[in-house]
Amino acid sequence: MIRFGPAGIPLSCKGRTLKDGIEDVHNLSLSALEIQMVRAGAYPRPPEDEEVGLTINDITEDFVVEILRDGDPISDPDEPIDEDDDLLYMPSPVANTFGSLSGIGHMAKRMDVKLSIHTPYYMDIGGDDEVLTYSCMDNIRHAGLILDALDGDIVVTSLGIYDENKPSEEIEENIYQNIGAIVDWWKGNGLKPRLGIEITGQQDVFGSLEQVLNLCSDIDGLTPVINFSHYHSRTNGTLLDPDDFIDLIENVAPYCDGPLHTAFAGVEYYENNEKRLTPIKKGDLKFEPLAEALMEMRPDCTIISTSPLLEHDAMYMRIIQERILAKKAAKDLKEKKKSEAAAAAGE
Repeated sequence: MIRFGPAGIPLSCKGRTLKDGIEDVHNLSLSALEIQMVRAGAYPRPPEDEEVGLTINDITEDFVVEILRDGDPISDPDEPIDEDDDLLYMPSPVANTFGSLSGIGHMAKRMDVKLSIHTPYYMDIGGDDEVLTYSCMDNIRHAGLILDALDGDIVVTSLGIYDENKPSEEIEENIYQNIGAIVDWWKGNGLKPRLGIEITGQQDVFGSLEQVLNLCSDIDGLTPVINFSHYHSRTNGTLLDPDDFIDLIENVAPYCDGPLHTAFAGVEYYENNEKRLTPIKKGDLKFEPLAEALMEMRPDCTIISTSPLLEHDAMYMRIIQERILAKKAAKDLKEKKKSEAAAAAGE
C-alpha cells in the first residue's frame, strides 16, 4: 500500500490541533500525517499539591512528558508522582495533555491515518556543546514517547552538522555514541515506533546515503528514511528516470525494518546543496518517474509531502499515482483482450 500525507497539519485545516489535522487529512482522502515538532523544548516545574500521587496520564493542566526524580528522567507514564519530583512539561505541545494522546491515536487508526513525527530540523547530536547536544537527544527521546503514546509508526530525525573547526571523524564518533545511547534507552523503555534516520540535503550535514545506511547497519534499531528532495540535491540532480528511483529504493530497502518511509517535494539546489523546497510542479525533480517506479516495485510505502503546498501536493501525488495505475490497468486489459481474440481466431 502507498500512503500520502502532509508534513504537518494541513494548511486548509480550520482548527490547528492534531485532532483537527487528522480529521482533515482523512476528509481529503489522504492516509498519513507527519507531526512536526517545531518548538520542542521541555522545562522542569514542581508538581502542584493535587498532582502528587497522580501519573503523567492523569495531569490535565500541562503537557507533561517525563518525571524528573533526583535529576534522572522517568519515562513511564504510569509512574506515580512524588512531592519531591520535578515535572518536565512542553509549553508548545502536540496536544493539550499527554493523557489525551492515546485517544487521538485510536481516532487516527479508525480513520486509517498513519502517524509519524519529525524532530526539529536543527539537530546537533555530534557537537561538543553538552547543553545543546543533550537537548537535541531529549528532542528525539520525547518524540519517541509522544509517538509511542499515539501508537504511531516512525520518528524521523537528522543528526547533526559538521564544524569546520573540528575533525569530521570526531563529530561522527560523537554521533555514533549518542545515537547508540538513544537506541539503548529506546529499547530499555520498550518504545514501539521505529527510529528513522533521514538522508539530508546539505554537504555540511551528516546524512549522505552511504552514511545513513552505514549507521543503520552498525546500530541495530535504526531504519533509513529517504527524503527524495534531499537526495536529489545532495547528488546534484540524479533522480530523473524511474530507474534512478528504483536503484535508490533497492539500495535502502534491505535496511528498513518495516514499511518504507519517504518525503517528497520540489527543490532548488546548487553545487550539491539544497537551497529551498518548492511546489512539486517546479524544478527538475518530478513525481511521475517515482510513481512509475512505485507501480513497478509495489512497496509498502508512505510518502510525506514537504512541499510548501503541503496537502495540495500530497493530493497531487496521489492523483498522479492513481492515473498511472489506471493507465497500466487499461493497457493490461487491452493486451488481455487482444490475446483472447487471437486465441479464439486460432481455434
